[in-house]
Parts: sequence; C-alpha cells; structure tokens
Amino acid sequence: MAENIPYFDLPAQIRGIRGEIDAALARTVDHCSFCLGPDVAQFETDFARYIGAAHCVGFNSGTSALHVAMRLLGLGPGDEVITTPFTFVATSWAVSYCGAKPVYVDIDDATFNLNPKLMEHAITPRTKAVLPVHLYGHPFDAKAVLEVCRKHRLPLVEDAAQAHGARYHGQVVGAFGEMSCFSFYPGKNLGACGEGGALVTHNAAFDRRARALREHGSTVRYHHDEVGYNYRMEGFQGAVLGVKLKHLAKWTAERRRVAHRYHELLADTPLQLPREAPGAESAYHIYAVRHPRRDDLKKHLEAHGVGSALHYPLPLHLQKCYAALGHKPGDFPVAEKAAREVLSLPIYPELTEAQILRVAAAVKNFFK
Repeated sequence: MAENIPYFDLPAQIRGIRGEIDAALARTVDHCSFCLGPDVAQFETDFARYIGAAHCVGFNSGTSALHVAMRLLGLGPGDEVITTPFTFVATSWAVSYCGAKPVYVDIDDATFNLNPKLMEHAITPRTKAVLPVHLYGHPFDAKAVLEVCRKHRLPLVEDAAQAHGARYHGQVVGAFGEMSCFSFYPGKNLGACGEGGALVTHNAAFDRRARALREHGSTVRYHHDEVGYNYRMEGFQGAVLGVKLKHLAKWTAERRRVAHRYHELLADTPLQLPREAPGAESAYHIYAVRHPRRDDLKKHLEAHGVGSALHYPLPLHLQKCYAALGHKPGDFPVAEKAAREVLSLPIYPELTEAQILRVAAAVKNFFK
C-alpha cells in the first residue's frame, strides 16, 4: 500500500540539508551567540541583499515585525489601516496592537489579494497606511496599489509572510513600499527551526528604530528611550536561515514545477485553479483550488491518503475577536465565498512526480 502524502513534508526538507544545519548550529553553540549575534547579523545582510533593500532587521516572529512596522508609522487610537479580510490574523493583529483599526477591502476573485480597485472607497481622513498581503505567495498588484498610495500620500507596508522568492515584473517582492515584513515560521518557503521574522526597508531611520524597539527600546544597554519589546531573533534561527537562504531559489523553482504540473493534470476538472496575474511569478507557498464542495473533497482526499488544508475558513471580519468592528455576513462577499471554497493541496519542493500524479488522480476520482 502506498504511503500517505502529507500536506507538508518538513522532515524531507531537513533531511536534505541536515549536515549543513548541524554544522551551522554547532558553530552557534561554540560561539555561545544565542540571542542575536553574528549569525543573525549575517543573515540580515544576506536577506536584505536578496530582497534588494538596504536594511533587514531580524525578529522573533513575523507578527512582531508587523507590529513594529506599525509602530514605526506612529499608529495609535483613532487611526485606520487598509488591509485584507482574507489572510492569517497576524496582519490585523499588528494594527490592533497599536490601538488602530483595520479597515477591510474585499479581495480579487482570481488572485485572492486585496482588490486595488476598491481601495479608494475605504480611504478616510483617518487612514494612515495600506497593508496588503502577497497571499499564498502570489504578489499583489503593487503597481495599482502604489498608485493609490501615492495619490493619497499613504505609506505602503507589504505583508510578505508567504511570499519569499515571489516576483512582480521580475523584481523580488519586499522592496516596493516603505517596509515589508516576512515570517520564517517553519512551514514557510524560507522557514526557521522555530519562530522568526524580519522587517525589510530602504529607510535608515526605520532600520535604527526597529533595532531599538526589538530590544526593549534600547540603543545603549540598560538605557531605554521608549517602550520597546523583547522581539529579538535567536542566534540558532539566524544560523538555520543562513543555510536555508542558499537553497531558496532552487526550492522556489521546485514549487513552481509542482504547481505547473497541477495546472496540467487538473485542467479538465471543475476546480478553479490558481493562475498567475500578468507580470506575477508566484512562490506557491500554497496551491489553493476552489470548489463549492470543498469540504467533501477534503474528506475524500483524506480517505485516499492525501493531506490538505484550509487557508482560510473564516474571514477576519467575521471572527469573534473583531466583532466590535460591526461587520456582518455579506460585507465582503468575494472573501466570504473564497473562505467557503478554498482547499490547499500538497505543495513542497520534495514532492515527487509519482506523488503529484496520485494527488491529481485522487482529485479526479472525487469528481467521477
């Protein structure tokens, strides 16, 4: 009997680079550089160069990086930030942590990203920033979003937590706005062996203040200029990420290989398949298909030994934690419909051709 195909196979990735990781972690232990230190500093330099930005600040999570990005913009009570209701909740947390209000804009039906055509309707005198997400690894329409931002003099912060290696008109995402924020959660395309995140920027002042805020608001030890946080990246995570960054281009190419095979094999099914917008090169963090019978399909795949996942089954505007915003079903119909229909199929660099064929066969069998 064939082995089950997991939704995500992190052990397979680790096996391929175990020797490199062990050596990097051993150096960190030998140097006793467990909190920030040379491994984190080197990764910051290398990742900034990869993105094409001047500065990178390592954090203990992508959520922390997003929070500090909002702090750098001076957000406070009464302020509003335009963002998407269809993503992981951390994007909105960053706004709420500052006492500001997330203002949602519905998504594009094809890409699942914030729809720039709807942005201007949501702008008010209280709007202080725009925070879209490169969802599932597919770049949002940066040109269109930036046009609105510049027209209304609003800073753009990219939530690139799922988009390591994605490109927009040939440029790696993460350097379009004032700042971008990445997550290195283990399941990400570039994942740590634990939690991790980064804030990337061209702005030297943002870089300096972000470094202070992540370390208790301090630039000189035991002197605290403002209320800060313990948001430092661990040395171990910097070491692991330094190893993995060297493999990212290859892993991204492999994810795109898997996605394109799914495109071919599932083209004759009733599923709505992900498609890249003109000029976009998705990193395919997630391969999300759509169908009204999503839940039945998920059960069918599980019965046939194929893992899957839901990203995301309830939009943020309908979450209990944001009930105070006063939204109701029907406010963002495209996001709500996507939440009922999306199903994430297995996608990772180590997925073999035989496994891809099995996944496709199981999907087709459901529709028979």
